[in-house]
Amino acid sequence: MTDITDLDRSSTAVEERARRPRIGVRFEVIEPLFALADALVIVVAGILGGVLYQRAISASFGDAGVYAGLGLVASSTYVLAAYHFGLYRMNELLERERDHGRVWASWCLAILVLAIVLFLLKSAGQTSRGSVVCFFVLGGFGLVATRRMARRCLSSALMTGAIRGRRAIVIGTQSEMAQFARRDLLVRFGLDEIERVVLPRDGGGDPSSELHKLHVETAQQRVRGTPAEEIVLALSWARAEDIELVLDRLRAIPLPVRLLPDCAVSTILRRQTSTPQRSYMVELQRAPLTNLERLSKRVLDVTVAATSLFLLSPVLVLAALAVKLESHGPIIFRQRRHGFNGQPFVIYKLRSMKVLEDGAAVVQATKQDPRVTRVGRFLRETSIDELPQLLNVLQGNMSMVGPRPHALAHDYEYGKMIANYAFRHHVKPGITGWAQVQGCRGGTPQLELMEKRVKLDLWYIDNWSLALDISIMFRTAFELIRPRNAY
Repeated sequence: MTDITDLDRSSTAVEERARRPRIGVRFEVIEPLFALADALVIVVAGILGGVLYQRAISASFGDAGVYAGLGLVASSTYVLAAYHFGLYRMNELLERERDHGRVWASWCLAILVLAIVLFLLKSAGQTSRGSVVCFFVLGGFGLVATRRMARRCLSSALMTGAIRGRRAIVIGTQSEMAQFARRDLLVRFGLDEIERVVLPRDGGGDPSSELHKLHVETAQQRVRGTPAEEIVLALSWARAEDIELVLDRLRAIPLPVRLLPDCAVSTILRRQTSTPQRSYMVELQRAPLTNLERLSKRVLDVTVAATSLFLLSPVLVLAALAVKLESHGPIIFRQRRHGFNGQPFVIYKLRSMKVLEDGAAVVQATKQDPRVTRVGRFLRETSIDELPQLLNVLQGNMSMVGPRPHALAHDYEYGKMIANYAFRHHVKPGITGWAQVQGCRGGTPQLELMEKRVKLDLWYIDNWSLALDISIMFRTAFELIRPRNAY
């Protein structure tokens, strides 16, 4: 457990955990693996039951393919019934010693369905009743034996750390987190706890106080420093103001946020008797893009960026020569920007000004700005100065399409004045974006213009699709023909 008042030691612990090799079986595949194991046991039992029975009464082996087909039909029904009875949940596999009744109930249901299928297909006469009985006996005892072995294997895997869940950072009060040990989080929720941040709520402090807000903001910094895949909150459900305060501080982080059941809710859940106990978490914030969506977007980015860089390299070389010949200074202008999850990176542009601003005060360009060179004005109007950002895309700092990144000074300024401004960092910044093809290109001398741009950026994040990205890229090409607001 880490108290946020001792950040130095906790930071070292987090770094050590982040460096550990993530080798093992993912929690999400435990259920499918055991379902597959049960299905294999049933198919093998079907083949053995038929073959052994035929061997015993007629000294022949019969048709093993037919018996395998019976096993497939029965295994499909059994797996569905076992899922319904919760037999594949890890807490059920580990904590319920006497679950043989549900195993046999599911197996009897599977055999009943098999008998109905044989009757409907008029194949009952071709299948020996004795082989079905042997199948039933071998399959039932095989499933019970497999479950006992599974319990031992899972216990051993948990002890050795061979099972890994979704990496999560737990934030909450001492009293609420006391009910969740590291093993409980893995078994009940599939969470691999990598950090635990304690908030000072047990003393009854005011959640609106500056001290409490400071602790929450510090917790936010701890989240950014961990390789977490999601955030879970352990807070009292009766203290809605606490939950809202913490969630408000975490909205800028592009990770899913879930709420664990508090002590009162957990007590109610443990009283479930009619059905297998289930573990609940409330989703308070979803991730902006799934892993598959991020992968598809990355493939599109790399493909388009590499192709564009190859085709436009002559234009880039000529523009670089023009910049070098017109004025002294570097060809490439570098400036720090905030990227995905608010992480800073260095953006590349062809230098279009006589100054290289990158500090606490960055003045936006205006019409007839004396800082802009003659070549620079042409480059800015045609957006040729943005071409080096293709390298940012290949490096993974940017995307082809996304909210345009602003200078750090502007982020700090607008973040205080515009609600949900930090949401723009839920995805990678882009060379172009939905706001740009809607005419919000160039400077934002009035706050209303920036608010409109942020609104369009947030719409893009909420409605992202691969088709939308492709559409924006095509519309950007037409937008460059009419260089409005580009100066």
